[in-house]
Parts: sequence; structure tokens; C-alpha cells
Amino acid sequence: MGTAMKGKQSTRKTDKGISLLLSIILVFCVLGAVVFSVSRKISVEMSDAAIQNLTESLNLIKSTIEAILNKDAEFQKLMAQEIAASDDPEELLRAYSGSQTMVKISMIWAGETEGISDKGEVFTEEGLDFSAGGSVDGVAVSQSYLNYMGTWAYTMKCPVVKDGEEEAYLYVEYIYDSLDKSLPAGFYNKKAMLYIMDAETERLVLKPKGMGQRDAGHLNLNDFYRANEIREEGLLEEVDQCLSEGMNIMFHHDIRGQKALNYMWSVNGGTIYLIGYVPIEAIQQEGSTVNQNIFIVVAVMLIAFLLCCILFYFNQRQQIKIRKERDEEREIHNRQLAEALQAAQAASNSKTTFLSNMSHDIRTPMNAVLGFALLLDRDAEDSDKVREYTKKIMASGQHLLSLINDVLDVSKIESGKVVLSVEEFTLSDLMASVDAIIRPMAKAKEQKFFVTVTGVKHEYLLGDETRINQILINLLSNAVKYTQEGGNIWFRIAGLKQRSSQFEHIRIEVEDDGYGMTPEYLEKIFDAFTRAENSTTNKVQGTGLGMAITKNIVELMGGTIDVSSEVGKGSIFRVELEFRIPERQADRQFWKESGISGILAVDSDVQCCENIQALMQDMDVAADTAQSMEEAMELLRSSGAGERKYQLVLLNQDIPDLDAAKAVESVRNVLPGVPVLFLTEYEEEGESHVPQIEKTGILTKPFFVSALKEKVMKMRDGGKADSDDGKGEEVSLEGMRFLAAEDNEINAEILHEILSMEKAECEIVENGQLAVERFAASAAGEFDAILMDVQMPVMNGYDATRAIRALDRGDAGEILIIAMTANAFAEDEREALKAGMNIHLAKPINVELLKQIILQYVTKK
Repeated sequence: MGTAMKGKQSTRKTDKGISLLLSIILVFCVLGAVVFSVSRKISVEMSDAAIQNLTESLNLIKSTIEAILNKDAEFQKLMAQEIAASDDPEELLRAYSGSQTMVKISMIWAGETEGISDKGEVFTEEGLDFSAGGSVDGVAVSQSYLNYMGTWAYTMKCPVVKDGEEEAYLYVEYIYDSLDKSLPAGFYNKKAMLYIMDAETERLVLKPKGMGQRDAGHLNLNDFYRANEIREEGLLEEVDQCLSEGMNIMFHHDIRGQKALNYMWSVNGGTIYLIGYVPIEAIQQEGSTVNQNIFIVVAVMLIAFLLCCILFYFNQRQQIKIRKERDEEREIHNRQLAEALQAAQAASNSKTTFLSNMSHDIRTPMNAVLGFALLLDRDAEDSDKVREYTKKIMASGQHLLSLINDVLDVSKIESGKVVLSVEEFTLSDLMASVDAIIRPMAKAKEQKFFVTVTGVKHEYLLGDETRINQILINLLSNAVKYTQEGGNIWFRIAGLKQRSSQFEHIRIEVEDDGYGMTPEYLEKIFDAFTRAENSTTNKVQGTGLGMAITKNIVELMGGTIDVSSEVGKGSIFRVELEFRIPERQADRQFWKESGISGILAVDSDVQCCENIQALMQDMDVAADTAQSMEEAMELLRSSGAGERKYQLVLLNQDIPDLDAAKAVESVRNVLPGVPVLFLTEYEEEGESHVPQIEKTGILTKPFFVSALKEKVMKMRDGGKADSDDGKGEEVSLEGMRFLAAEDNEINAEILHEILSMEKAECEIVENGQLAVERFAASAAGEFDAILMDVQMPVMNGYDATRAIRALDRGDAGEILIIAMTANAFAEDEREALKAGMNIHLAKPINVELLKQIILQYVTKK
């Protein structure tokens, strides 16, 4: 019986234990259900509150922008009232100076089409569209556009009313970048994406700083749709309707696999929009945190409960489990250590590989410098070749300098942001500098390098020549490196249909028949530090930065870049850019003064003939073309015996069955003494085939007006072209006296020799302290300018400049002080100007730029 009772008691204890266990499990299940319900309710309420918060944030940004627009409109009305009350409105207009927001102020009298700007320039309404830009406080606002600085801008138009009549119209140009400072630095922990869009053109004109990571493809609304895979027709129609009606809209749509709330918020009655998205995760972050804490508490309780159960039922197995957990923890710890070691080794290898690969890219322009230096030594007696080689050495050196700047400026590479320096340049010089670097590279691999230019109407353009050169060198050097020996490289520049008469629309194509790229690599080709990996391309060195930098620069210029490729067949890169067209009255005057009103071009290439006609038409020079010598002779004879219709003849030496000497003789039988230039692919090949006849020469393809102008000047002046290339009178520093602070003997010697060549005097001291003492002891007006190095012993250039400006003498605050230093970054320039210097020049010194700056400031003084 005792045994039976013990068995029953054991059974009761077991039953009680099971019941207790089931009760505890039931309680925890109910608790879990309650916790889950509460967490869901909290999450929904916090999501609603977050959406309301987003709406309030967007309304705040909207109100901020509208307040800025209203303030600008109100101030412009006050300006219009002052101009109306002024006896000399144009003088008052010139007295205004543009601020960071007002870039340009202009006025056109009523009934006239041209007016003036605050800078004294001629101003027209051409290119400004006020039809759909809306208005602010009754002031018309234009559609958004890219101004001459390459920055998105808009113009407000306000009537100038006097005695109840509109006697003129006041135009003020504002830039969207000025709005950035007044907007918040980001919201939702900078996870939210925000753009400002022009509603009419649907172009994205501004992305405020701190508002998410910029996608390289976001240039307009369609790009925003494409990059974020928004393709639903019904949704797109609903968005278009809201945009057309100036309404706000929010909708849910996944962005790169992540749930997000997209928004389009109307500003100023729908003329501009705030567009972007906020990840749902960011919106629900607070609710998620609360839920996470609740679940952690519940999880801890469940774990505690499970541990108690395990201790209660599996006391004997606890030690085994503890040992197992310790082994697992040790394994995890070892795996984490191994992963950390692997990551550290990968980072170290990445730096080593980057520096090693960069060595190759630096050698590319260095090879051109050393090669042409060798040719310069060989052909030192040939002045024409010396000038040509020197020009190409300078071009290669400038590219090398820009490459080094990109490598050293780590923040610029990582952020993809560079500052554009917009200046006038010529396509001829640009292509010559590129050709000087790429053609020797292609020739070394026995590749054929073809260069063509078609449809370009203007050779002189405004843009950042250094950055454009960098784009071309990156694309072309890659084409050479990733094309097998004996392959072909095509470099094409084509003029496209102009969107505005003030801009030249150009497409650049770089094509090769080389190794090609896989579809997988094409998806990441524009990412930094990426290179194609296979048995062929692994033999080619590279940094992996070129394409990333190229894309950033192209997009900073407002352009686009795309690539298509197939393994084993080659690749083609296409870049589309727009450049402002400068006024070139001096070039047109050159052809008139040279007596050239018509030329005859003989070439079997129809595209080449069309290119010559288009470029010469811009110079007011008529260009007739012929595809054969027979056709050319008919044109010459039909021009009339007493009329000299052509003052210059261009002959392509590659015309079939062309005898150069006989061709010149035939032409001059009709036009005695007319200059004849032979068109050739590139000069080295053409020299041996051209007859040595007076007033003949070689003109390298592709055809450019500047190159033709240089040849005409050489023939006119007996082979010596003017050094200023027709751009104005040669600058001179003769008779000027300079004080220079330079501690490096070599730099000091170079500076002294350069100024001596210009017949100027230069007194050099070794540090900033001596410069201050020498200037303090000098007579008033003894020095025209001070050339100041920055890093010097005893006293640096910044402190020396401050000391000079603080001297108690009349010319201390007026004398020109130029910073000449190897510190070439933007912050160095700001520091120099802050110290009191007038201008900052980075070493190596550009002599012509130095001369122009000195003459400009001294003349002003």
C-alpha cells in the first residue's frame, strides 16, 4: 500500500506540476496577447502622429519659402518705387549691387526690347518665360533656368510705375541655392529625402543640404520616378492631376525595397513643389522603440520563465547546456575576431591598392611631359615645333596637376562635390590637349585613334575647361587601357539641337572595340573604387575613381552620362552637356581686318564640309565646298575674272588621285597668290606629303576656327603668330616694382626671372617679418604690389598680411597683396582673403593669369 500511495502522491505531484505549468503558460499567452494589442495600438497612433508631424514640417518649409519669395517681391517693389522716383533711373540701377540672393538686376524701358543690368551689360528678356512661372504678391515669376554660373535660378519681373503709367520693367534674378540657408538641416534624422521642383518644367532645381543621400539620376521628375521605380499608371495620373491643379499629395510606395511615404507639396500656388519621401521605418521609429522595449520586457519574462522550467524539469541537463552555451559564445567571439581582422586587412589592402593604382594614372600625363620634353631637346632649333611641344607639355602638366588635386582632396572625392570655374575656352585647345595625351598612348598599343567633330556651331564656349578635360581624359584613357593592341578608339563631338540660342548643346561619344563589360559591372561602373574583374582587365591598372568622379562632374555641369557595352565587342560612353555661348566680336573683326570674306573648302567628306560652313558662318565668312578638284575648279572659274570671291583655299590631301603641287598650281592659275592650307588627320603624318610652296601649310582635322586663324596669322606675319591670339593687346609689366616674400630659393629665382623677362623689378625677402619691415621702410608708391608666400619661417604670409594692413600709412590698406602658395584648396583661398590678401593664386604659377591680375588691380588703383 505504501508503494501504491507513493505512486499516487507522485502522480498527484506530477499532475499539479503539469497544471501549474499549463496555468503559467496560459497566463503568459494572455499577457503576450495584451502586450501585442497595446503595441499595435501605440504603433498606429504614433504613425498617425508622425504623418501629421510630416505634414506640419512640409507646411513649415512651404511657409518659409513663400515668406522668402514674398520678402523678395516686396523689396523689388520698393526698388521699383525708388527707380520711378529717381531722376536718373539707370544710374540708380547701376548703384545697386547683387547680393547672395540677387544675382543680377536689370531694367527694360516700356516699349523697348533691350535694357541694361546693374553690371552695365545689355539685357533682354530672351530666354525668360513668364507664361507659367506664376506670381508672388503681384510680381511675375519666370520659369526656372540655368544661369551663366551653371546654377538654377528664376527671375522676378516688376513694373516701374510713375504717375500711374508703367514706364519700365525691373528684372531681378535670384538663385535657388539661396533658399538652402533658410531651410532646416534635415528631418527624421536626415533620413527624409527632399527636392525642390519647378512645376512647369518638372526639373529638380535644388536639394537642400542634409535632406537625404542624393541619387545621381535625380535631375527631373521622370528621373525621380525611374530611380524609385514609380511606374503605376493610375498613381502617375493621380500625381499629374494634383500637379496640374496645384494640390498636395501623399502616397505609399516602396523605395529600393523599403516601405516609404512619398509626398509632393505645393508651394506658391503650385509653381514649385517640394517632392521626396520618408522611409516608414523613420516615421515609426518612436513607436518601434516603444514596442521594442515592451517586447524586450516580455522576452525577458519568457526567458526567465523558460529558465525556471528548465531548472525545474531538467536539473541534470543544466550543466551540459551551460557548457554548450559557453562553447557557442567562444565560437561566436572567435568568428567576430576573425571578421574584424579580415575587415582590417581589407581596408589596409584597399589603401595600398589605391595608392599603387594611382601611380599608373599619374604616369599617363607624366609620360606626355617627358616625351615632349625629349622631342623639345631634339627639335630645339625649330621654333614652330618648340612652341607646339611647349603647348602640349603645359596641357599635360595641367592635367597632372588636376589629377593630383583630386587625389589629395579626399573630402571632394568622397562627397562627389567639386567647384566649377566657368571661363571661356575653345574646343580646338581642348581637343589638342586631349590629343596630346591620348594619341601617344594609343600609338604605343598600335591602336587607331579617330577624332571627328560635326554639327558644332560655336567653337568658343563658357565652361570649366579643366573639368571637361578631366572627363575626356578619364573616358579616353580607359578606352585605350581596356582595348586590345591594334584596336580602334573613336572620339566624337556632335552638336545637337539647341534648347536656347544662348547655349551650345553638345554630345560627346567615346567608343572602342575593346574588351567590353558585363551587365553586372555596368550597374556599378560609376561607384567609387570599382573596376571590372576578369583575366584580361585585371592586367590593367587603375584607381577605380575615374568613372565616379566623371559622373559627379558631368551632373554638376547639368549634363548626363550613360554607357552601353557588350563583352568582346566594346563599349560606348555618351555625355551630353550644355555650354553658354560668349560674344566674340573680336574674332569677327579679325576676318574683316584680314580681308577674308570667303573661303573654298575641297574635301570628299561631306560632314567635314558642313562643319566648316557652320563654324565660318558664325564668323560672317562665306564658305563654299566642293567634293573634288574638278568641282572646285568650276567654282573658281565661275566666281568671275574681276571678282576675288575666295581669299583662302582649304584642300584635303586625302582626296583620291590628288597631286598636291599640281592642285596648288591649278588654283593659283585662277587666283594668283591665294593661300592654300592642306587638311590632314594630324600634322605629323601630313608634313611629308605637302609641297614646300610659298603660302601653303597644314591644318589639322577636326576643323576649328581658332586653328585656322592661327595659321592665317602665321602666313600673314611670315610664320610668327601674335602671342595674344587676337584676343587683345599684349599685357606688360614693364616699369613696375614688386616686393616678394618667398623662402624657397628655386621658387624665388623663377619668380625673379619671370618678372625680369617682363622688364619689371622684384625685391625678394625670405620671410613675412622681413616683408613687413621692408614695406614699412619703403616710400609711398615704391612698390606696385606684394607677392606673398604663405608657409614661411619666422612669420607666415597670413600674419604678415595682417601686419601690413595694420600699418599707420595711407597705402597699407590699398596695396595689392597676392597669395602665391602651394595650398590650393578652397579653405586656403578663404583664409587668404580673410587675412586681407586681394587674390589667391595656387602654385605652379600661371604667368599670364598673374600678369592679368596685377595689371587689373594696378590699373584700378
